Amino acid sequence: MEKHQDGGPLGAEESLDGHVEPTTQETSTKFVSRPEVPTWRITLSLALLFLNYFLAQYDKFVLSYFQKDVVASLNLSSSAYGILSGYATGIVYALLALPAAYVADYTGARVWVLTIAAIWWSLCAVFQGLSHNFWQILLARIGMGVGQAPVEALSVSLISDLMGKRYVFFGESVLYVGVYIGEAVSGQIAVAFARTNTPWNTALIAIGIVGIVVAIFIRILIREPWRQTSLINPDAFSNYGEHRGSASRSKISHAYQNAKSTFNYVFRMRSFWLLTLSASFRQLSGNVFGYYMPTYLSDLYPSHPDILSKYGIIVGVVGSVTVLLGGLLTSLFWHRTKTLPLYLVGIGGMISSIFVLLMLFSRTIQSGDQNSGIKVLYGTMSLAYLTAELWLGAINSLIVLLLPPQYKTFGLSIWAATQVLVYSAGPEIIGLALRNTDPSSQNYIRGTRIALAVIIPVGYWLAGIGFLLSIPLVKRDLAGEVVRSGKLNMGRKFGFVIFGAIVATMVVILFVVSIVYRA
Repeated sequence: MEKHQDGGPLGAEESLDGHVEPTTQETSTKFVSRPEVPTWRITLSLALLFLNYFLAQYDKFVLSYFQKDVVASLNLSSSAYGILSGYATGIVYALLALPAAYVADYTGARVWVLTIAAIWWSLCAVFQGLSHNFWQILLARIGMGVGQAPVEALSVSLISDLMGKRYVFFGESVLYVGVYIGEAVSGQIAVAFARTNTPWNTALIAIGIVGIVVAIFIRILIREPWRQTSLINPDAFSNYGEHRGSASRSKISHAYQNAKSTFNYVFRMRSFWLLTLSASFRQLSGNVFGYYMPTYLSDLYPSHPDILSKYGIIVGVVGSVTVLLGGLLTSLFWHRTKTLPLYLVGIGGMISSIFVLLMLFSRTIQSGDQNSGIKVLYGTMSLAYLTAELWLGAINSLIVLLLPPQYKTFGLSIWAATQVLVYSAGPEIIGLALRNTDPSSQNYIRGTRIALAVIIPVGYWLAGIGFLLSIPLVKRDLAGEVVRSGKLNMGRKFGFVIFGAIVATMVVILFVVSIVYRA
């Protein structure tokens, strides 16, 4: 039986299929320092989780690559498109990710919750494809947000229990390849659909049908693994662990105490909230990039009809290789430092911002010549992805391994939901800024370029500074030096209140203003 360098077997033969599935009660109480899951089951589970994660976000790619077709066929304004690509799903995602993830942890039924979520978002993808106006697609996207909400947290949580800690970084990176494969596939589909005059909604209907099939396979083939221990000394969780209480305590009271303990722990972590805020800025830049860059570049280079295809290939190939490289580097240097992901995202994003600006002004640099400018575009775009996309798998692995094992899915949902509320503001802001501009005009191209040239680099730099400043805090958390039990000091409480108030105010103002200016 093959051994890992960090100890423990790669595979085990506990039963005929190589796995003993724990009961709900056992899942919430027993932890292992090293999972014993057969290699073939790890591979199969990872493949299904990857496919489901890729499909779950495919509607975003359709809105991005078929922006003009969607706007024209549904008679949408710029602000209406901003709603669909911003808070339409963002608010629902943030609100429902928490209870869905908590139920999955509390019941120990992560696979079941993921299956139900996958079926639901698949049905909503079909409904999006059948929409004929703004309100229909808005409701379908809100429903999609309900199903998408727990997918990422559940997938990351399951992978973190399938393999040893050292290899979790690479395993999670495989999951996030779905982001870049989605871009690559969408680019090819956009070109093929344009050549054959196939409507954009066909892709959504097809993806919904495939998603239902994948959901069925997830329930049949993925087994609930034992919970793996955290990177942090278990003593650090002693005051924030699972509350069982007396036999007479109600299940509701039990659930409340456990949720309270999890919130209490993440509030007391020294690095969690700075990491969350930094990741929010980084995702805001990426969200704006994904929704607006393909259409902007297509308008900037009208004499190159294959630009979306090549754009997708660059994103798919360079992005996939880069995110896998980030996970591999973190795994290789595991014994030297566990904070490498923070350097990768911090420094990488700052460098990438330079190449993003060169992308946006590639045609201007070449005095308006499209043939010369597009060469600059493809080169700088490759470098932008090569420097910026090392982080996703590695940083999410670090977060999940910093959290209490029994409620790490819930902790991940807090991490993800906060980010969604912040980064969904990007499309809303651009939609409002361009609300009175004709999408086919040169003013729209110039306005989009200015918005992208400001939001993306600023987000990258704010994120980079935040991640680098969090390194000493992460080291203290790894050493188990969380803020000790007892009342939080007023400064810490005041910081949480101000942060929450700012985010809530931003969400309400942007969403309400977008609805008002929708027409």
